[in-house]
Amino acid sequence: MFALADCNNFFVSCERVFRPDLQNKPVIVLSSNDGCAIARSNEAKALGIKMGDPFFKIRGLVAKHNIVVFSGNMALYDDMSQRVRWVLEDFAPSIEIYSIDEAFLDLRGVQDIDFDQYAKSISQRCWKMTSIPVSVGIAPTKTLAKIASKLCKQYPKLKGGCYMHRPEDIEKVLRKYPIEDIWGIGRRSAPRLKSMGVQSAYDYTQLSEEAIRKMSGITGVRTWKELKGIPCIEFEDSFEAKQSICVSRSFSSEIYDIKELEEQTANFASSLAEKLRKQSSVANEMCVFAYTNRFKENEPQVYGNRLILFETPTGDQRTIVTQAVAATRELFRKGVGYKKAGVIATKITASQNQLHSLFEDKESIEKEHRLTSVVDTVNKTFGKSTIKFAVQGSGKIKTSSEKQSPHYTTLWSDIPNVTVK
Repeated sequence: MFALADCNNFFVSCERVFRPDLQNKPVIVLSSNDGCAIARSNEAKALGIKMGDPFFKIRGLVAKHNIVVFSGNMALYDDMSQRVRWVLEDFAPSIEIYSIDEAFLDLRGVQDIDFDQYAKSISQRCWKMTSIPVSVGIAPTKTLAKIASKLCKQYPKLKGGCYMHRPEDIEKVLRKYPIEDIWGIGRRSAPRLKSMGVQSAYDYTQLSEEAIRKMSGITGVRTWKELKGIPCIEFEDSFEAKQSICVSRSFSSEIYDIKELEEQTANFASSLAEKLRKQSSVANEMCVFAYTNRFKENEPQVYGNRLILFETPTGDQRTIVTQAVAATRELFRKGVGYKKAGVIATKITASQNQLHSLFEDKESIEKEHRLTSVVDTVNKTFGKSTIKFAVQGSGKIKTSSEKQSPHYTTLWSDIPNVTVK
């Protein structure tokens, strides 16, 4: 058996942990620069706000219904996600982190227990320890477990846990389950399937394996088998390093000054280097890009990028930041307002497999590694950007987050005050 633990309306739920007065009220969370809605409470959904709705289009609706709006607070959400994971680790031999608000639990080998009660127990423990509502679905495959977890959100009487295993129950659910909501199919493939008369998950299971393979290849066949109760999607409890890493952001307003753009790119590059070292990797290549606001058609439109090939694969902070800033100077055009910039590391390999040049100064490399290690330790202990390069300026990325909540769990200055009478 497999379980999927899915945090309900996760970003909104994180905000409500520290604002219990917002329970049962419409709440939305916005993306970077307060661009669009990326999380909605059930009350906000009922008012017609859809995922991805641009904020400027729903301002009227927000004002009319007194919808509470938050700017995204990823530091808070990451920390709350980790707290939920700590609870989940007590319930299974291993877990697979699927996303910030979802995790699979490997229950193979777990026997002689009431799985329905087990699912409800996991949900109840998560609520008790974190105040985050979590829907837990248990089923013979990961795909069915994902469907079972969604049932918990639709039917409160399930009390946060659903064990779906009897063939007749599975068939009943699949007959009503929309084809576009199946994990692994999505909304791109749905129109094509619907044109063939495939409206539900059950309809999909009635197609032949040959037809599925012809349409969707091996990935589609895996999904087809999983819906039939045959496990074939591997459980990945080990960490898999990313093969490419991108750090980019849209700015709250256009940047016309080269120094300001350099500062932003330096911060992106610094974050990129940290991500590489965190997964014990090095990059062979890096792309630096910056472009203008494509929605301002009356202004000059520019997309500039530079590809950097490192002589030796690196995750070194100083090398990556220096090269990124140099590339920014090359692509910058005076008089142009840049709306977005970023850096992308590619051809990433494990640091232990790093190939060195015969002409490298080993003493300098070891010195650089020691320096980087000290910087990482200090920043981890005292906060990000405690030590940074001068070119990074304030160390802050230029974004608009006017409605961001405090960093309740990650900054001493933001710890909530409690008054006891």
